[in-house]
Amino acid sequence: MVEAGAVTDRTFDVPPEGAGQRLDQFVAGLLGAEGISRSRVQLLLDQGDLLVNDKHEKASFRLRGGERIAITGEPHPVPLKATAEDIPLDVVFEDKDLAVVNKPAGMMVHAGAGQTQSARNEGTLVNALLYRFKALSSTGGDLRPGIVHRLDKDTSGLIVVAKNDRAHAALGAMFSERKMKKTYIALVQGAVEKQRGTINAGVSRDPMRRTRMTAKPNENARTAVSHYEVVRRLATRFGKFTLVQVRIETGRTHQIRVHMASIGHPVVGDSLYGGAGQLTDQVAAQAATSRAARRRSGPEVLRLGRNFLHAAKLEFEHPISRKTLLLEAPLPPELVGFLERLEGEPPSPKKVK
Repeated sequence: MVEAGAVTDRTFDVPPEGAGQRLDQFVAGLLGAEGISRSRVQLLLDQGDLLVNDKHEKASFRLRGGERIAITGEPHPVPLKATAEDIPLDVVFEDKDLAVVNKPAGMMVHAGAGQTQSARNEGTLVNALLYRFKALSSTGGDLRPGIVHRLDKDTSGLIVVAKNDRAHAALGAMFSERKMKKTYIALVQGAVEKQRGTINAGVSRDPMRRTRMTAKPNENARTAVSHYEVVRRLATRFGKFTLVQVRIETGRTHQIRVHMASIGHPVVGDSLYGGAGQLTDQVAAQAATSRAARRRSGPEVLRLGRNFLHAAKLEFEHPISRKTLLLEAPLPPELVGFLERLEGEPPSPKKVK
């Protein structure tokens, strides 16, 4: 029976049905509703604040049932502090107040607050920024110095970085007041019917799958507005696709990915929201009518390995000089190459800029 009170200074007995379970799994299952995860149980063990029959045991310790477990402290994760790391950066603009960087896909902007000081805090944009610029704004704290807004890990393109707190505050106000014009290029599945349109649908955390967001109406939804325009329509042997330009008024988590999926056109490569992880040559697949023919020479398969989503353009007023900045980043080589393979011919540069 778990005693009432805070997590600290609590004891409870392991019931017979707990026999065979790992120590960390059992405690996390018992206290999960209070936000005690297995990683937090490990912290308690590391701190010496979780005892089994007054002894220190490992997280993998197998319970027999009947043990007395005592928690004598609170889990206190060591605060993360980002460190400088020599990683190449594509700097599109820089002055004494801010910088605009063309982030590659596959790079996290910063480590998560719940992560440990390990390899998870390496290779991020923040690590690279600290090495390149040395001094950044402190508004975001030790884990997110200079970070005013974010891009998803598998989204490439332009991101603004503040070098001092004055610039950070002004840039933050621009985002809040929707004065930052952000334009993305995305390849989505299917033929988008309208040449242009606006998706005005609030975005919130999906209550069933916490790693996803949703555009379904609920009381927690935050206003989100996306304007899209068709750049090209592609009818290929892999199916129909549409290259779109999307301008967002707001910057909600996964906004473009959620919005395009909500109208039936998920971003190519975005398996989290229904996009295909790989594309198969449908013409060749239909031609291979026999099982033996398919085994001899299967249809070509295209894999992108990231989302086809790129932050291509930023337009805003410099927070200090008040000059208008219009910055662009072309589609990265892997996206241009993917379009070439998809169509079977090089795309016109004018059509993918």
